[in-house]
Amino acid sequence: MMCVFCRHDETKVIDTRMSESFVIRRRRECLKCSRRFTTHERVEESSMKVIKKDGSRVPFDREKLRLGLEKACYKRPISAEQIDEIVRDVETDANDNFEREVPSRYIGEKVFNRLRALDHVAFVRFASVYREFQDVRDFMQQVDTILRERKKP
Repeated sequence: MMCVFCRHDETKVIDTRMSESFVIRRRRECLKCSRRFTTHERVEESSMKVIKKDGSRVPFDREKLRLGLEKACYKRPISAEQIDEIVRDVETDANDNFEREVPSRYIGEKVFNRLRALDHVAFVRFASVYREFQDVRDFMQQVDTILRERKKP
């Protein structure tokens, strides 16, 4: 493993832990500069395909999902860990419920529901793209729905 600080190609593993979703967390130390860093390793599974709205199939891309979430959560009080948790949960859920192909709508609904519970602004931002809002009335309808839900006991 190459050191992320000095680019030396020899490091030693100090600690290894299993986390949820079969991700291995390793704490490493560079043998040259002695700085420490953490890596996360995942088992590479057979490629899950996403069925898009137009019927085309593309490989599931967790980075694309993360980038979409980061855009929706921009300048909101949502940590990178919370975004990673949503990505991990959506990916795990898709793998648990689908063999090889998952509809994009299913992924969108999972993210939609998680953001709704986490942050209303991020939720509306995501909804504007996911639900393809055409004008300000679409925004207002979504905001009205959120306000009605908040008033319920």
